[in-house]
Amino acid sequence: MEKHLQRIKIFLVFTLIFTGGVLFAQTPSIIRHIRFPIWAEIDAYPGTEAAAADVDAEEFSYPIARIKETVPFLIEGLVYGWKFTYVPSDKTRGVEEYFEIEPIQTLAEGQKNDGGTIEYSSVWIENNRFNCWVDFTRTDHQVQLYNLWASIQNPTIQGRGYGDLSKGFEGIKEAAQDALKNAVRDYYRNLVKNKPKEITGSVLLRKTPLLGIDSGRYVINLDFFLECGSIEGYTQF
Repeated sequence: MEKHLQRIKIFLVFTLIFTGGVLFAQTPSIIRHIRFPIWAEIDAYPGTEAAAADVDAEEFSYPIARIKETVPFLIEGLVYGWKFTYVPSDKTRGVEEYFEIEPIQTLAEGQKNDGGTIEYSSVWIENNRFNCWVDFTRTDHQVQLYNLWASIQNPTIQGRGYGDLSKGFEGIKEAAQDALKNAVRDYYRNLVKNKPKEITGSVLLRKTPLLGIDSGRYVINLDFFLECGSIEGYTQF
């Protein structure tokens, strides 16, 4: 009986942790200290120019370089946030969908490197992936920024996005941008009756992201505070 209950507990834990092929674990408060795992493939995606260029490189130089590109981008979304511009597609007007994000503020150079505010630790190799933990401790000013986002009645939005696995960091950024676009689109569809010409705003990541692979693509689920900017409508057809 005891063994049977133990098996049920283990099953429930795995059911709660693994969703949609992506690992999402319950995390403690990130108001002061940000901590999350990150990984990169040990070898460049087969068939790409990067794979050929890295043949003679040191064993783990490729995944380390990819991680050091990805982490500052994610930390900027957690600490300062991203601005976005969204143009919905409109076939009757011949308008194609357009979405762009940029950091509200970039990290200082010293915060991006080893020995700075971003710290990398606990490396392990598994399934051809170079894995490590990322730690970032906010300054008092950065804590105030987070608390400001949380205290103002900003709506929260969530989205899942996908990116091209062969693009490395650009594929991860593509997945994050896709997740934010889907979150913004779903939110404003319930808010705006007529299709707008352009929507601008800014977001701050509420929780640490965790990257996965689904059907041969990067996949990422993101959760944001949303600060609504402007909604520009069409003046005439």
